Amino acid sequence: MNLSLELGGMMGDTAKVKDASKGALVVLFLVTMIDMIGFGIVIPFLTYLVEDLAGAEGVTEIGLWVGLLMTSYSAAQFLFSPFWGSLSDRIGRRPVLMVGLVGNTVFFAVFGLSNTLLMALGARFLAGVFNGNIAVARAYIGDVSNPQQLATRMGIIGAAFGLGFTIGPFLGGELSAPALRWETFQGTIFETYPYLLPCLLASALSTVSLLVAIRNLPESLTPDMRKVDTTRTWSQQMKNMFGNSKKMLGEGSIAVIIWVAMLFTFGFTIMHAIFILFTGMPIIDGGLNFSEADNGRIFAMIGVTGIITQGFLIGPLTKKFGSRRLLTIAALLTGIGLVLIPYSQSDYAWLHILTVTCILSIGSGLFQPSSSTLLAQFAKSEGYELGVVMGANESLGAFARILGPLSGGLVWVLTSDGTYPWDFHTAFHLCGLLMLCSALLSLKLPEPKIFGASKEDSTQEE
Repeated sequence: MNLSLELGGMMGDTAKVKDASKGALVVLFLVTMIDMIGFGIVIPFLTYLVEDLAGAEGVTEIGLWVGLLMTSYSAAQFLFSPFWGSLSDRIGRRPVLMVGLVGNTVFFAVFGLSNTLLMALGARFLAGVFNGNIAVARAYIGDVSNPQQLATRMGIIGAAFGLGFTIGPFLGGELSAPALRWETFQGTIFETYPYLLPCLLASALSTVSLLVAIRNLPESLTPDMRKVDTTRTWSQQMKNMFGNSKKMLGEGSIAVIIWVAMLFTFGFTIMHAIFILFTGMPIIDGGLNFSEADNGRIFAMIGVTGIITQGFLIGPLTKKFGSRRLLTIAALLTGIGLVLIPYSQSDYAWLHILTVTCILSIGSGLFQPSSSTLLAQFAKSEGYELGVVMGANESLGAFARILGPLSGGLVWVLTSDGTYPWDFHTAFHLCGLLMLCSALLSLKLPEPKIFGASKEDSTQEE
């Protein structure tokens, strides 16, 4: 979001912008929210889907396949987001957003109809390919907003992002295996495909968003604003992205904060793969025997806590502690929450899980804005281009999101059947170790130079 803010602000300073209609802003909100619903809706039932398909195919590496399915989505986004962004610069934002919505509509449904692991993997990857809409939506807002409007309108995207990640897991959990819960669905296709209903709902929401977009989303780029240079190929874009990322990893305080964020993201996304592997385990094996609905409610609670943290707590806590100290506190809180997850006792499972997930979601909610603030401050005080720095941070963060679920699934496969401490606790201990490394590394950061001493700049920091 910060990169888009900066770029959008520069655009607003140098060119007259065409203001957006309320209908267009509603469409952008829907597009972003539905993209995140599509990402999060599979989390509560992914482990159970893999178990069903793996059992039919004689596959035993459940954790590895859970990691692969989660990683495939992020990997596709990482590889194709630059392509969609560049294409939207040349042909306009509207057609690219339309293509993304069509892709979401199709591949959400295909995933629900998956009857093999490879089909599920392919559907998930292709859903990620077409999920470049968030970046394009931010670019659209940059096109149609003046500097005074930009922050508020980017906040719309942020709100949709958080709301989608809250709603998605909740719906995915509540609508999974409907034939086992409601007689209406018995003897129907939803009995054969128990996870089709939440996927169809995500597909239907995408269809509604597409219809609304056709009616209410005008093009934001006039023909004279579009780039005509088509010589910059996808491979050149990727080479430039990797080059900038490598450079930023060796640039003093900038490198430190990026490494801190990468370690944090790596540890946190490991949890995405292993959490439900743990909660879905039978009680006799040390798990909690939670259902898909139980998992969905937990992830919805994590989303709500994160929204509250970023909406109400981050400002006062930043004012009291400062972003640098808050970054260390956030990493430690998240690590404590992650390490404590597998120590739940079945008699007090819900109380324990709700407590530790609340701790880790508060930590995560504090970490993200604190790290972005520090990165912007160091970039400005040390004379780096903010766009390049933020772009490198996003690229390396995406790389961490690819490695996290895959690593978590692999560690789970290698250790889950062992004896303590090298058992199902191990992957969560790894999460905690990465968070500890992130916290310790953050102590190397100097006090950042604030954007001047003016009241206006202090308000901007908050």
